[in-house]
Parts: sequence; C-alpha cells; structure tokens
Amino acid sequence: MAIWSKIFTLGRAGANEAATAVVDANALRILDQEIRDADKAQGKARDDLAGLVARRRILETEVESYRAQAAKYETSARIAVEKGDMDLARQVAQRVADLEQDIAMKAPQIAEMRAAEENIHKAVAGTDRKIEQLRREVEVVKVNESVQRAQATVASSAAGSSIGSAAQSLARIRERQAIRGETIRAAGELEDRRTGADLDEKLRLAGILPGQSSADDVLARLTAPKPTLQIEQRDDTKRDD
Repeated sequence: MAIWSKIFTLGRAGANEAATAVVDANALRILDQEIRDADKAQGKARDDLAGLVARRRILETEVESYRAQAAKYETSARIAVEKGDMDLARQVAQRVADLEQDIAMKAPQIAEMRAAEENIHKAVAGTDRKIEQLRREVEVVKVNESVQRAQATVASSAAGSSIGSAAQSLARIRERQAIRGETIRAAGELEDRRTGADLDEKLRLAGILPGQSSADDVLARLTAPKPTLQIEQRDDTKRDD
C-alpha cells in the first residue's frame, strides 16, 4: 500500500515537473497573454467607469430639474397663500416637499458616485502605469532572451566547430590570395629583367637615362644667361698701309 502511495506521489511530482517545464519554455508567451488579458480587463473597467459617469450625470440632471420645479412651486405656493387659497397652497407645498425628499435622497447618491468615479479613475490609471512598466520590462527580457540564445548557440560545440571551420576557410582564402599576388609580382619582375625594363627604370631614377630631364634641369636651362653677339671691329689704319 505504501509502495503504491509513493508511486502515485512520484507520478504527481513528474507531472508537476513536466508542467513547470512547459510553463518555463513558454514563459514569454504566457506573459504576453497575461498582459493582453490585463489590457482587456482595463478596457472593461474603462467602460464601466464611463457608464458610471453617464448615470451620475443623468441623476444630476434629474436633481437640477427637481430643484427648478421646487423653486417654481414655492413661488406658486406663496401666490396662493397671498390670495387666501390655502387648499391650493397646501397641495403645492406637498409637491415641493416631495421634490425636496427626492433631492435629499438622490444628492448623497451623486456624491457617492463621484467618489467612486475618482477611486476607479485612480485605480485604472495606476494599473495602466503598471501594465506599461511591465510591457517595457518584457521587451527587455525578450531582448536578453534573444542575446542569451545567440550566445548559447555560439558556445555550443556544433556552432564552435562551424565557426572554427569558417575561420580556417577564411585563412586558406587569404593564403591563396597572397600566393597568387606574389606569383604575379614575381612574373612581372622576371619579364622586366628579360626585356631590360628594370635596368631602364634604375637609370631613369638615377637621372642617367638619355632623354630624361628633371624639373631642376628645365629650370636651369630657362634661367641660364643668353650668349651675346660680339661684332668684329675693322682696323682702318692697317688698311691704309
């Protein structure tokens, strides 16, 4: 009997662990739904508040109408008293008394409704702030969850092997490119040696190659003094001899 009880307890523990695992795996989805439920409840509260405000305003309109009627009938009662029609004055006075009773009964209801509106409004506003704060915190949690999942993926052995393989492939590509570049450069150097282009380049840089002139050479040529022409003078005395 004790064994079956322990097995039953173990089954309940396993079911509880499984349920907890499901809840943990879907925690963000559950939280989003709970926020949506809270928003829906807030919408219902706002509708109820609007209905309460509407009923209070209707009641206030009725009370104002009763007060206006009571004031009118009071004037009529005074006139009836002045005319000596006491029966009519009593009837009118009874109407005024009935209206004042209605006012006395409904005025406290209006005050209670106003107080209820204020409390409900504060509660709705406070819940709105809490929902908004919770929604922002959920967004932060979602971002953290995404980052941690990415980190976990990178840290896993399979992902590590993939990244390592990618790094090796990149290194091999760079090595092939370097070898290809050196090969092209060496081929160019051999071709220059074969045609003598490398020697011509050295002579050009040294300023020895014929036909090459530098900026200094050109300036020296331009600033050199021009030669003057000398006219030979004839010796007339020798010619006379």
